[in-house]
Parts: sequence; C-alpha cells; structure tokens
Amino acid sequence: MAKKEESVKLLGFWISPFSRRVEMALKLKGVPYEYLEEDLPKKTPLLLELNPVHKKVPVLVHNDKILSESHVILEYIDQTWSNNPILPQDPYEKAMARFWAKFVDEQILPAGFMPLVKPKKGIEVAIEETRELIMFLEKEVTGKDFFGGETIGFLDMVAGTMIPFCLVRAWECMGIDMISEEKFPGLSRWIKKLNEVEIVRECIPPKEKHIERMNKIIERKT
Repeated sequence: MAKKEESVKLLGFWISPFSRRVEMALKLKGVPYEYLEEDLPKKTPLLLELNPVHKKVPVLVHNDKILSESHVILEYIDQTWSNNPILPQDPYEKAMARFWAKFVDEQILPAGFMPLVKPKKGIEVAIEETRELIMFLEKEVTGKDFFGGETIGFLDMVAGTMIPFCLVRAWECMGIDMISEEKFPGLSRWIKKLNEVEIVRECIPPKEKHIERMNKIIERKT
C-alpha cells in the first residue's frame, strides 16, 4: 500500500512573530509546507473555521490534524519530525526552555510594548522595568552562541522572533536603545549570531516595511 503523501499548511501573518517562529521550525526540519497569508486584523473564514477558539495565527494543518498556539505547534513539529531537534533532550533543560519561552511571550512582550504607549508610570520607568526582565535572558545566554547551545533551538526561535525582530524594531521607532551592547553583551552577540543563520534571515520580515507597519500600529495606540 502506497504511503499517503503528507500535507502541511501554515496560516500566518507576515509580521507575526508567532507564525514566523513556526516557519523557522519547518525550515530547520526541511518540511515542505504551503503558506497561507492572513491579512490581519481581518480574519478569513478559513482561519475562523480552523481556529474557532482563539481566532489567531499561527495555525498548522498536518494532514487532518489542526493545531494552534505557536509553542504547541513547535513541540508538535519537533516530535513529528525527529531530525534537527528543536527542544533539548535533557528533561530539565527542556523544562527550562519552555519556562523561558513562556516568560518571553507572557512577560517581556507586554512589558516591552509599555514604553510605546505612553504609560502612566512614565516612559523611563517602563524602559527600566523592561530591561530588568530582559536581563534574565542576558544571564541565560551569556557564554553561549544560542540559548540552545551551539545551534538554534526552541527558545532561540521564540525569543528571536519576539525580541530582535519585533520589539527592537518597535523600540527603534520610538528612538529607544533598549538592548545596548554595553548593558547586554551576551544578547547583542546572540542577535548577531541569529542574523548569520539562513533560516532565520529567510523568516525575518523586511525591516523598512515592518517598521512602517509598526509606526501605524503605535500611532493608533498612542
């Protein structure tokens, strides 16, 4: 009996760090996939059908299996295609990668946008609070090429799509040098290393177009 040909589709949005990290994982694994671009904030009937709970990208469709939420999708990809592991094999290291990835999306992301929307506490206070959070990652990556060690892994994909290729660009729009090389030498080195990885470069939104879009978003929020 002939093996059924695999079908992999990804619904994403070009500036979404959540969908770009899934693309990185698929490219790292060498998995052929069909990319379906959503034009957010409009939502296609297909997106609403496939992800009725959150109504957000990314959504991965593997044959007849539908998955949402980027961390869940990354782990599914890692377990389904075993080459080029994304998560550490050691149980403790795997747990810590998940912990810090959650920290990035749930704490650094909302804190990182606070300086952009004129917080009541003041911009300088918001910047310092954000730097305090980022310092935890500085300590984690110091002495390493990547959070995953010598090669890009789960936390690199999550933090990489969120911090240097999303938040840093938003901060640049406001003239904020949040992650200076002097204060964050480890992260600065890590960002340079990320830029050397081909699959990362392939998944980074074009900078000028990205910043133009972010400026419009910031204008709406301020």
